Amino acid sequence: MLAVFDMDGTLVDSSTVLTNAINYVRGKLGLKPLDSKTVIEQINNPRCNLAQFFYGIDKIEPIHERWFKEYYTANHDRELVLFDGVEEMLKELKSLKVKLAIATNAYRHSALEALKHLKIDRYFDDIICWDDVKEGKPSPEMLIKLMQRNCETPKTTVFVGDSDRDELAAKAAGVKFIRVAFGAGNSKLLNSPKQVAKEIEEFFLYNYVKA
Repeated sequence: MLAVFDMDGTLVDSSTVLTNAINYVRGKLGLKPLDSKTVIEQINNPRCNLAQFFYGIDKIEPIHERWFKEYYTANHDRELVLFDGVEEMLKELKSLKVKLAIATNAYRHSALEALKHLKIDRYFDDIICWDDVKEGKPSPEMLIKLMQRNCETPKTTVFVGDSDRDELAAKAAGVKFIRVAFGAGNSKLLNSPKQVAKEIEEFFLYNYVKA
């Protein structure tokens, strides 16, 4: 049993630090800052070329990554917030012997800093980040690699995320997708980590009993 989670917007409210880090890079490039709503919408937009939209360039180069990490490292401890109930959800799933993993389009350096700072890194058995794969989400590459590395199949894997990029990746990988809105209060989505833990448990019970 493998439950894979997106990180930003799913486990962690990172809207402030992501917006500020991107605007920090934009400032280095002589570009005006963007508002948080625009930044988060485009990060989650699978049709958006992020390099072109945010920085007006064809490809993100190492210098842009360095500037992003520079801001992130200096400010994540003040600008990252774990959504209420997330740690309790992770504890519950671990008690059910569910393997937990993360598939995030964040850089590995930034993701590990965030998880360690929020003190939830110990719950995860595996992590795949943007710089670990050829293609980030919505490509299914992260999910496929996590299933292979943890000896799981689409029937024994579920992916939890908050965006179209996440949903498209899950669909392409053939795994169940649970869309959440822990910070948005959207009644059409699961907005309680306790609800998510229950749905994951029921999904695995159904599949294992059926098998």
